[in-house]
Amino acid sequence: MREGLTVEEAQDLILEATPILGAETISASDAAGRVLVDAIVSTRRHPPADCSAMDGYAIRREDLVGTSIAKPKTMPVVYEVPAGGRASRPLETGEAARIFTGAPLPPGADAIIKQEDTDMGDERVEIRVEPEPREHVRDGGEDFEIGDRLIEAGSVLGASHLGVLASVGRTIVSVHQRPRVAILSGGDELVEPDRPTDAGQIVSSNSYTLAAQCREIGALPTYLGIAGDTPEAIEIRMRAGLGADVLVSSAGVSVGDHDHVRDVLEKIGCQLRFWGVLMKPGYPLAFGIIEPTGQLVFGLPGNPVSTAVTFEEFVRPALRKMMGHRDIHRPVVQATLSDAIRKRAGRLHFVRVRLEMTSRGILATPTGNQSSGVLTSMIRGQGLAVIPLEAEAVEAGATVDVQILDLGFFDRRERGF
Repeated sequence: MREGLTVEEAQDLILEATPILGAETISASDAAGRVLVDAIVSTRRHPPADCSAMDGYAIRREDLVGTSIAKPKTMPVVYEVPAGGRASRPLETGEAARIFTGAPLPPGADAIIKQEDTDMGDERVEIRVEPEPREHVRDGGEDFEIGDRLIEAGSVLGASHLGVLASVGRTIVSVHQRPRVAILSGGDELVEPDRPTDAGQIVSSNSYTLAAQCREIGALPTYLGIAGDTPEAIEIRMRAGLGADVLVSSAGVSVGDHDHVRDVLEKIGCQLRFWGVLMKPGYPLAFGIIEPTGQLVFGLPGNPVSTAVTFEEFVRPALRKMMGHRDIHRPVVQATLSDAIRKRAGRLHFVRVRLEMTSRGILATPTGNQSSGVLTSMIRGQGLAVIPLEAEAVEAGATVDVQILDLGFFDRRERGF
């Protein structure tokens, strides 16, 4: 087992060991946010035929050469074509047909006059413009033809993708499975939120944070409860989570007298790949694989911020890879640091920062107390400023990389254009 890896080394080792989950077939209407397994090839033509893009009148363009407001032309309206209907016969020279948006173009017609350019007559219509070739006509197959590749494998399905799937008649779709994540908290001092804390107990908040982080990306969390500080209690809880794809334990992975997680993991068949990452917060991180099932195991540190940050940096990318995502990491932007930061060399620091969009770019301001026990610092900001491993100081005004945790930072109250 390796110890004291850099963040990059730990991430690479985890991702190399992370499988992509297989396929499952679900209703297309439930597929938003899922990753497509197989490319979608059209078996239909859309629109299926030439159709009208406007409510108006179908005509033969040659009949209206020279027509204008000053020189209108009156034509008989020989029939009506509603959306979903069909022309009763081809359009002859000098005739017009009332037509509505989406209705198929009558044979013989080659342009549409929108109703605003007419007197909207029923039996006869006065037309006041000369149409352009195929004006207001949607060509058959304009969107896609039979055999067109519409959505590539690996695409993350959004609202427009689901609309295309409906258009091509796909009511079910094959997507990558979502990983099942078993979450365990450990410590005699922990209690559930509805229990009293007046005797020095601490609420097990990490399990709620981790479950929410899982749900945010579409993973399926299962809470295993709180394990006491004995190997026996930890083993019972951990074995209950062996059916999941990923086991995440919070606390008990350090080197104290009551930190039994690593020993228990080895007992239940976990081959630990590393322990300890050169970062702050979150050094005491363990990662391993249970053989022969290949279940991934993460032993996260117990302090609330350490738990949240190590999930972001290591567990989240692995879960996204399992679900078939290609883009697995949080976005990173450059920002100007508002205040100087001092640190010891030797660890990569993730500093919680509040972000502000200014006329000179993004300003990053530390959220205050950076203790790994101050969970509220995670809700006071929108990102993590990444301070290099060997740096001892970053001065105010310096440019730093900031990992965006809250994509709502990019939302705006004003339109912006």
